[in-house]
Amino acid sequence: MSSVYKINKGVGRSIEFRGLKAQYIGFLAGGLVALLLLFALLYICGVNLYLCIALIGGLGVALFATVNRMSRIYGAHGLLKKNAKRNIPACLCSRSRKLFTQLNPSLCQNR
Repeated sequence: MSSVYKINKGVGRSIEFRGLKAQYIGFLAGGLVALLLLFALLYICGVNLYLCIALIGGLGVALFATVNRMSRIYGAHGLLKKNAKRNIPACLCSRSRKLFTQLNPSLCQNR
């Protein structure tokens, strides 16, 4: 039985797949690959199969819930804006005028 998934994308809008927007689709895909590798590693190390399935299943549910929540809260670009805002300094301190006296005047003119 074949399933057809619809990806909604209008002109100038980001990709949306089942409620996940933009980069969250990639986050979910990366998380699922990491869970697959973790399952393989645990299974090779000899951990009980039912424990592996339970652990990976629980982590998978947590991954889906977290990525969906982040997609709903921050939207397509909100998480990037939040991380960028965290890197803005509260103030700029200059202890000398040397920086301003050596500016090239041709670079400061409006074009």
